Amino acid sequence: MALEISNRDARRLWLERQGLAAAPTGPATHTDLMDVISRLGFVQLDTIRVIARAHDHILWSRRQGYREGMLDALVKDRLAFEHFTHDASVLPMAIYPYWRRQFDRMRKRIEGSNWRKAMPSEKECDAILKRIAEEGPLSTKDFEASKKKTDHAWGRPPHKYALDYYWHAGVLATCHRRKFIKHYALRENVIPHEVLAKNISDAKQLNWLCENALARLGFGTEGDIQRFWDAADLDEVKAWAKRRRKTLIDVEITCADKSVVKALAPAAIKDQLAAAPVPTSRLRILNPFDPVVRDRNRLARLFGFDYRIEIFVPAAKRQYGYYVYPLLEGDRFVGRIEAKADRKAGVLSVENLWWERGVKATPARRKKLETELERMGRFVDVRDVQWNPMRK
Repeated sequence: MALEISNRDARRLWLERQGLAAAPTGPATHTDLMDVISRLGFVQLDTIRVIARAHDHILWSRRQGYREGMLDALVKDRLAFEHFTHDASVLPMAIYPYWRRQFDRMRKRIEGSNWRKAMPSEKECDAILKRIAEEGPLSTKDFEASKKKTDHAWGRPPHKYALDYYWHAGVLATCHRRKFIKHYALRENVIPHEVLAKNISDAKQLNWLCENALARLGFGTEGDIQRFWDAADLDEVKAWAKRRRKTLIDVEITCADKSVVKALAPAAIKDQLAAAPVPTSRLRILNPFDPVVRDRNRLARLFGFDYRIEIFVPAAKRQYGYYVYPLLEGDRFVGRIEAKADRKAGVLSVENLWWERGVKATPARRKKLETELERMGRFVDVRDVQWNPMRK
């Protein structure tokens, strides 16, 4: 029979697996941050900085000694590398040997798309790689933009398509970023030799990715496992699960709406449930791209929290706002807040606040939120928190 897991226990284990059960105290050394990233599997990168960029915010939510730029240092020191999961991300360097199949997947995906047609000629592509080999790390700004126009994705110049193709295919690697602009280098000049030398079969790569996705999820459907890294197709994950039936546990997860979802879990699931702590009662302002929030379907199933980021929704059609942060208190999502930082003025302004249905805006809860806003202000070196006219 399948192991039944209550909604409360499922939420508790998921938050523990993703590093949000404990208060985010402690140091933020290279070692500490690599522990956090290894536990998460990866940290998603994003250019938008309303208060802080997603990757910085995600790490700060787990280590409040973290400061902007620390993640860049991990990449520069070759402890981590950049590549594409479901989006651009930073992963521990130890994962690189298991990521080769993703390079192949991305290469094949691009070669079968209009992206490949938007690239310059083969001769021009060879010249781009030769320049990087001879001159060292270069950014897209180091190449003269072609006057050729393209209708593809955001109308990027052809050389940018070429650089990103080689980056996705693993020929080039991110050496570092300056002002968030990526600098490309040959992979052998970025990835440590001993890491490049590891040759792991595709079957073992797939097995490792599925096992480690499930370990970080705690439990999950085959779709959850596939979406975690997005480095395998769903049919591949289903075939893996079928082969591993004897070592996986069938579980039934009670969802927030009382429905039940069948899922898979590691053999140690009972011990993990017993060891998972009660989450801190601290109120946290999470980033829209936080790992706990990223899979919107899983978020809704476990927490009954219907969340969508509306940055691509026309202003008149938004339900909430451009960049709205989920509020996590204990093991519940209790609301969402729209806030932004004006770093030059030294102000963190709260534009709007919505408590979830059934959540009371008690003085204690409001105080928790105010305290977290003050912490976030210190994180981005903004000391003045201002509440604009709104319901509080």
